Amino acid sequence: MCADADSFTSESTFVDSLACLLMQVCKYISTRGYAADIKPQFPKFMKDPVFVAFSTQKGGAGKTTLTVLTAGYLYYVRGLKVLVVDCDYPQYSIKEMRDRDAEIIRLNASFRKSFYDQRERTGLDPYPVLLAKPEDALLKVKARLEAGEEYDVVLFDLPGTINHPGVAKTVSLMDYIFCPVAADKLILESSLAFAIKVRDEIKPLNGCSIKEMYMVWNLVDARERTDLYDAYEEVFEEQMLPTLKTRLPDTKRYRREGSKESSRPVFRSTLMPPDRRLLAGSRLVELVDEILAIINPDT
Repeated sequence: MCADADSFTSESTFVDSLACLLMQVCKYISTRGYAADIKPQFPKFMKDPVFVAFSTQKGGAGKTTLTVLTAGYLYYVRGLKVLVVDCDYPQYSIKEMRDRDAEIIRLNASFRKSFYDQRERTGLDPYPVLLAKPEDALLKVKARLEAGEEYDVVLFDLPGTINHPGVAKTVSLMDYIFCPVAADKLILESSLAFAIKVRDEIKPLNGCSIKEMYMVWNLVDARERTDLYDAYEEVFEEQMLPTLKTRLPDTKRYRREGSKESSRPVFRSTLMPPDRRLLAGSRLVELVDEILAIINPDT
């Protein structure tokens, strides 16, 4: 029997717990026939941009936040041409965030000044956010590319399930997938289930575009011993699931958005990059640099 959630990360039980969890995940996946719902041949598009997704099946793992922060840093700071595709149907989380940002600009003079100062300094309008159901996402991106729009990186925010054929199809056409994971039993179980399904059922399919998939440590508690995470990663490696070196801390700044009244620095926004005063210790710069070294867009 697997260890319970309270003992899951203790040094004496976590290896046995994770091994048990892996067996449960593999058994669960083997009993489902999702791959049979996916057509074996997917359309291949001529695409210059790199297609990237932070993707997993568990809400709260941080995929939407990481998508927004990565997009903002790549676009507003590093100067890459970025398109964000919000496939999180029907709530469209990033579109909702963009609407909140726009409302804050209207109501908050300090935020509005920061936005226009940045726009004048960089000459950049906000990066585009394209809304699409998962099954339509690639066709909509293709239409933009054929219309002459140019992008270095296209970031996809996908729904928290891979069981829908439309989601599985879109996942299969990514170039790189980064799967957020945390030392939480439910998140770890869900992220492993997603990664193993991609590895075993999607990557082998004819027409799959996935070059590499990485696990990404998120919500790392500074009080936990780093050797526990090292041991987790050894198990990931045994499952042929490499892990990024950068580990993102569990800090409230990742959830700090603009406010209608406050003039405090903003970290998470679709209209501006993370405030420099909040970058120190966030590990966001290290994460983006590591991702860029992997995807290596033509900059």
